[in-house]
Amino acid sequence: MTAQNSATASRTIAVTGPTGSTATAVSTATGASTGTGASAGPDASSTATARTATDPLPRGTLLAGLGVVAFSLTFPSTVWGLESFGPWSLVAVRSTLAALIAGAFLLVGSVPLPERRHWAGLAVVAGGVVIGFPLLTTLALQTSTTSHAAVVVGLLPLTTAAFAAVRTGRRPSRTFWFAAVSGAVVVIAFTLQQSGGAVSQGDLYLFGALLVCAAGYTEGGRLARLMPGWQVIGWALVLCLPLMAVGSAVALSMEPVHLNAHGVIGLAWVAAGSTFFGLYVWYRGMAAIGIPKASQLQLAQPLLTLFWSVFLLDESLPLAAPLAAVAVLVCIAVTQRAKS
Repeated sequence: MTAQNSATASRTIAVTGPTGSTATAVSTATGASTGTGASAGPDASSTATARTATDPLPRGTLLAGLGVVAFSLTFPSTVWGLESFGPWSLVAVRSTLAALIAGAFLLVGSVPLPERRHWAGLAVVAGGVVIGFPLLTTLALQTSTTSHAAVVVGLLPLTTAAFAAVRTGRRPSRTFWFAAVSGAVVVIAFTLQQSGGAVSQGDLYLFGALLVCAAGYTEGGRLARLMPGWQVIGWALVLCLPLMAVGSAVALSMEPVHLNAHGVIGLAWVAAGSTFFGLYVWYRGMAAIGIPKASQLQLAQPLLTLFWSVFLLDESLPLAAPLAAVAVLVCIAVTQRAKS
């Protein structure tokens, strides 16, 4: 008697967000084979081998790399946007446009509404990632250089990891905490050296941005275990749409607008490139290549921002900036090894 057997293989992939938040994606592949008994037979083994051989590692690396490049352009694009818009207008219009793009993707994909129990977490993501971080960094970039901000915000992965440890109750190793504290000391020393021994208002904005964004990404990492990461940021954007639409109208009526090419390009990139496209390709790339390889790509982000600050903004780069950025990257690399 011939029986139709089904061979099902499941694979769990750990996914981390651009600042260290972690999610889990599960993919299941099912193949049918015909034979006798309970064994799936050699056909299933051949199918699994063929699937492994065609895993999209180069494509995943490309997608994750595009995400890193998109994030590295955020600060230079914000500076360009400030040439045409006031800080409040730029943030409100940026979030409104990004929310409209996200809403269109969710609508076309017929993505169902999140469960009611997830809305509080989405509000935390929205407050930290969609509103808090863009607003505070935009205010900081009115007085701070892009290179200065890149070094300070380079501490974000460590800040997020610390928030995640507190939120989840995990106990990272002493090596992890030593590297995290060392990175914080490097950034604080850099800000004091660059600000003449005192913390400037721009630095306060940047440190505040670190805290709210780390909280948002930590909560986003928790939610990304329950839904695709791009849907987390998509619904967080949509949640902010009514507030940001009203905010755009009010801010545009109060702040002068002087449109030029830089301003329009900057606004378009922070809305479509950094806020939506970057996160979308990042999460898809992470699902393909996993944590270790993507983490190594992420280490290039602060240095890329330093490059853009010189190439696009003609900023003079103090020697302390790349040195501090490299020191922070070393600390991040140590925490990655310690966590694994």
